[in-house]
Amino acid sequence: MLTVGFFLLGITIGSFLNVVIYRLNTNKSLGGRSACMSCTNQLSWYELIPIFSFLFLGGRCKNCKVKISPQYIFIELVAGIIFAMLFWKFQDIFFLSTTSFLVTYVYYALILSILLVVAVYDLKHKIIPDTLAFIFGSLAFVGMFFFASGGIFGVYNFGWHMPTMLEFSSGLIVAAPFALLWLVSRGKWMGLGDAKLALGIGWLLGVSSALSGVAVAFWSGSIIGIALLFISRKSKSDRIRMKSEIPFAPFLVFGTFLVFIFELNFFRF
Repeated sequence: MLTVGFFLLGITIGSFLNVVIYRLNTNKSLGGRSACMSCTNQLSWYELIPIFSFLFLGGRCKNCKVKISPQYIFIELVAGIIFAMLFWKFQDIFFLSTTSFLVTYVYYALILSILLVVAVYDLKHKIIPDTLAFIFGSLAFVGMFFFASGGIFGVYNFGWHMPTMLEFSSGLIVAAPFALLWLVSRGKWMGLGDAKLALGIGWLLGVSSALSGVAVAFWSGSIIGIALLFISRKSKSDRIRMKSEIPFAPFLVFGTFLVFIFELNFFRF
């Protein structure tokens, strides 16, 4: 029941994350009433219920009948899964200390919510907003002083922690190869935004875990890239070619999430 409760909390937060994704770097405020992107008709309360409204309306606006982007329900579902799995990861802390659980849960829920927005925004616009990269990096850096792995139950616990020199430099170590690829290729192989994102990932996970996440990102990115290229050739479409630009942030976020939730570590140093 608790897991279901956190899933419902996640899909509710996911509804807000959709607003952030659509309104970020526009003249629109993050507040105010939601409206249809096509006819600008303000939505009623029953049109704003996460997941259920999309299904109830058949994926169309009640007023103009224009199709609603499946991104809405996708983000809500992913956010729900993230919030539920965060509870699954920290449930032992929940039964040990409610205060520690709340601080830990809120911190990592915020971190992963930002990463979800970054992934989808990069997928839509092929750019990582500097604002989100800065907020994520700042939170990850500050978190080094208050969250450390390997404590009670082997998970990330809230409490004062003085980072080692390796932990301090972990962000720079992980970001350096991305920055080098960007510099050498003049932005053709890798965007500078990926280096900024990798900086925060290094501080969040530590060197060995972060490199494990990067490995997962490259593996999954390669698989998806090859699959898209194969499908494009089969359908005789020119949409995907060998030189086509594919956003890398979604794969970095995916790798980070898997490593963090399941504590994957391929390097152990």
